[in-house]
Amino acid sequence: MSIYVGNLPYQVTQDDIKEVFGEYGTVKQVKLPIDRESGRVRGFAFVDLDSDAEETKAIEALDGAEWMGRELKVSKARPRQDKRPSSGGSFNKGGYSGGGGSRGGGGAGGGGGRRY
Repeated sequence: MSIYVGNLPYQVTQDDIKEVFGEYGTVKQVKLPIDRESGRVRGFAFVDLDSDAEETKAIEALDGAEWMGRELKVSKARPRQDKRPSSGGSFNKGGYSGGGGSRGGGGAGGGGGRRY
């Protein structure tokens, strides 16, 4: 499982993160996402250590710690959420959808009492 590290300064490097987390175990990988438009670090990273025990030790020691002028947010990484719309369909939320069909019925977009 990965560790989420948030509230990182924009000038941080992978080597900086490896150095800090290396005090708590063997760093297997550091993922430091870069913003596509600005080319800057996005302010968070994911770190993989060699064992769960090392990760727990790092989280306990570094969550809330001040580093490079920032208070770190360190926790177990959560699984990524899908960005697809929910099964209920999030389209047609506004405007003239639904509301009573073609026989009046009032409500949003349902004819509002007009008869054609």
